Amino acid sequence: MSILSEIFSWWGGNTWGTRVTIWRQGRLVGSDELGNRYFLQKRGVGPLGVPRRWVVYKNLAEASQVPPEWHGWLHYTVDTLPTAESYTPRPWQKPHLMNMTGTSQAYRPAGSILSKAQRPKATGDYKPWRPS
Repeated sequence: MSILSEIFSWWGGNTWGTRVTIWRQGRLVGSDELGNRYFLQKRGVGPLGVPRRWVVYKNLAEASQVPPEWHGWLHYTVDTLPTAESYTPRPWQKPHLMNMTGTSQAYRPAGSILSKAQRPKATGDYKPWRPS
């Protein structure tokens, strides 16, 4: 994101004010494979009695872009940074994907009017309800 878009637009997520706040109050603790950066409050505590934790998204400010391991750290479920532990995923675990709803890659079940597949023909066993 360019400096000009940070100064003149708030809808991109990261603004000039965010940059100043991070410089004054935050300490970078790591980043994920999507390029999101994670911060911890330098000194003091937040309203919950613990230092604040937050994320600055690389592109779109979409919460489903946070991978599970960082989500746990952000919400104080775990205190160990994901960069500090050596976790190997199970063979059945898939890589993290953001929520694709509303995009062209969204899941479309068979029979959906938006799917590319043909809907099956009616079998004749359907009887519509008619008020009496």
